[in-house]
Amino acid sequence: MNTQAMLREGYESYRNYVNPLVTLRAELLGEPTRITGVQDGRLVEPRGLVEDFHGTQTFGHRHPAISQAVTDFLASDSPNWFPCRVNPYAGLLAERLCTRANQTLEGPRPTYSNVFFANSGSGAVEAALKLARAATKKPRVISLDGAYHGCTMGSCALMKPGMFKDPFGPHVPQAGPIPFGDIDALVEALRGGDVAAVVLEPIQLEGGVRTVSSAYLEVVCELTAKHGALLVADEIQTGLGRTGRFLASENWPRRPDALILGKHLGGGLVPISAMLTSDELFERAYGEHYASAEAHNTTFGGNALVCVAALAALDLLTDELIARVGRVGNAFRAKLASTLARHELFAQVKGAGLLVGIELKPSDHPWLSFEHFGIDALVDQPTIGVLLCHRLYKRGFYCFACGHDWRILRVLPRFTIEEATLDAFVTAVDEELEYLCNLA
Repeated sequence: MNTQAMLREGYESYRNYVNPLVTLRAELLGEPTRITGVQDGRLVEPRGLVEDFHGTQTFGHRHPAISQAVTDFLASDSPNWFPCRVNPYAGLLAERLCTRANQTLEGPRPTYSNVFFANSGSGAVEAALKLARAATKKPRVISLDGAYHGCTMGSCALMKPGMFKDPFGPHVPQAGPIPFGDIDALVEALRGGDVAAVVLEPIQLEGGVRTVSSAYLEVVCELTAKHGALLVADEIQTGLGRTGRFLASENWPRRPDALILGKHLGGGLVPISAMLTSDELFERAYGEHYASAEAHNTTFGGNALVCVAALAALDLLTDELIARVGRVGNAFRAKLASTLARHELFAQVKGAGLLVGIELKPSDHPWLSFEHFGIDALVDQPTIGVLLCHRLYKRGFYCFACGHDWRILRVLPRFTIEEATLDAFVTAVDEELEYLCNLA
């Protein structure tokens, strides 16, 4: 079966055997589902080329250098999985990540010197939770309201209450959110001395592209150190250059005790995530004897193939490229803000680097409600972000509304995107938002 035939048949198989509701949603919204290939990092579908703003394809779909690295590995005679777990490819990648992360940070702070590899962001969050409890011997884990940390039971417990969390209770005990940005709530939570970790995203993506304030960071860094709680930075979406820095947490008052990376670490081709910490914390958690060293494990985490792809991705992630992300991102956000200011449904542009949030005001027009569309279960949700995405799909831009706040579009372009393409996106958003304003 050739590739095109496989794609056609597989589309219907997904509908029948995987998730029919996802297929229905994509069709109703007009998402680019009939993908036929990749061209110059963009998706190809019958309507034309599609620019993907999800954030997993930082270097574009199937970047030649990453694809070649994977191809070369598969053509070699190296094993992919090492039954003794002593994986040289994982060793090389771990050293590379620690060295790169340590270079970004200043001051007399302990260096990152230990890495756990998982297959997903959720898996890396789980590793951080278990590290915290094992190292501190304390039970509580705190997150911030609005968080999105993953879909496993531990990471789900840290989630904002709602459709991504509520159906799966009861949740992991003594793990959950406190109010976002509320310093008094943080002080009270840490006062009892039973907190193993505070887990936070430097910028909450699904929570609405919300940045943790510098005042809050000062307090959380001070109090976690004072009370012996680990500070965990979930940089799955903000790390690896996305904000114009290698790490969004690199200028925090103190280095996070654990750092979580994922998303585009595998170059958009393979699933891999990582949790970085110190030798000292690893020893406290797992250093009792050789068996305890594998108390937390995953069979295929950090296998040779994914590490090869990640090493190739890091080769592309130069300081010059990250500086471009900051420069181009600043200009892009400024142009969005100035261009869209004329619309009554526009609120603001948020974010950093090429991590962008376009906040809209909900429309109160009854014809633009989920109730009007016959989806009673979503009557409390605003439609404006979803409707704008629907309009932008037709213009060749694959955008997404924030998972916890559908008023806000999360826009994460590839790092190499042409500035002319970003200008075309600004024009498209301007015109399509005008269309929606006229309807309202």
